[in-house]
Amino acid sequence: MGIIRLNNIKVYAYHGCMREEGMIGSDYRVDLKVWADLTEASVSDQLEDTVDYVHLNKIVKEEMAIRSKLLEEVCQRILNRALDELSMVTKAKVEVSKLNPPINGDVHAVSVELTKKR
Repeated sequence: MGIIRLNNIKVYAYHGCMREEGMIGSDYRVDLKVWADLTEASVSDQLEDTVDYVHLNKIVKEEMAIRSKLLEEVCQRILNRALDELSMVTKAKVEVSKLNPPINGDVHAVSVELTKKR
């Protein structure tokens, strides 16, 4: 079993419950971790024998572009697609962080993290 991580994917998106968040948008950080059997790829050195992290990044970018009120829904969509589209992935964990959230306080980020297995 192996792990592939995409760390600190930076995205500008329009998630949130407030109407203004849908109009103004905000900076987000996404971290994605997937588990897969990487044994064959470690021997063959062929892209088709591993999980393509370009595909994972595409999933993150596309799902972050779809407005949601809750980060929980965004996380679930990312996980669903990773498991649906990449058959080698046996487990995935995603963390979506809204940077400088519009809350009454000095908070660098709020994050939601979800994990899903096959």
